Amino acid sequence: MKKSILALAVTSVFVATPAFAQDATPFTGPYVGGVLGVDSVELESNGLDGNDKGTIYGGVIGYDMNLGGVIVGLEGEYTESEASESQRNILTAGDKASLNAGRDLYAGARVGYQIDPNAMLYVKGGYTNAKAKLSYDDNVGNAFSVSDKLDGYRVGGGLEASANNMFVRLEYRYSDYGKYETSSLVPNIDTSRHQGVVMAGLRF
Repeated sequence: MKKSILALAVTSVFVATPAFAQDATPFTGPYVGGVLGVDSVELESNGLDGNDKGTIYGGVIGYDMNLGGVIVGLEGEYTESEASESQRNILTAGDKASLNAGRDLYAGARVGYQIDPNAMLYVKGGYTNAKAKLSYDDNVGNAFSVSDKLDGYRVGGGLEASANNMFVRLEYRYSDYGKYETSSLVPNIDTSRHQGVVMAGLRF
């Protein structure tokens, strides 16, 4: 259902009007939109690393100003993720650490350059706070799991196209949460994620 709603929004941008109509002042004002894409969570510890993919979905809200072809703006985002990743043989043979991604909050800024009356390239960066569940089993009878919130930074970039008051974005972003340690049983684990998303929405 989530995928169908966003797909309909994306399609409507391109078929609702015969062609892209130039806005009076494109890429200006408040907006809301949906987010759908692929989330790849990566864990690295003691020279071992791996990643796994899942679906990411949510919403975005923001405000842009077009300063003569240079666009600056602020945005916030809420997403949920179905991605998870596991690593084995971290401390002892047969042990296992797993990280299941959850909700992710993002707040940041972006700067774009208008390459066409209805298209722009942009870069972005800001703060991200992700909720995750870490589980560890040493394979000799000691196991635990804990939910925690990870603080980090996000950088990314993409292409946005607009038609009347609607927009579509194709975006890549990278988030880094640094080294994470829940107890003396588990060594520092470097946690990061790569995401590729499509956004579609309405500008007011």
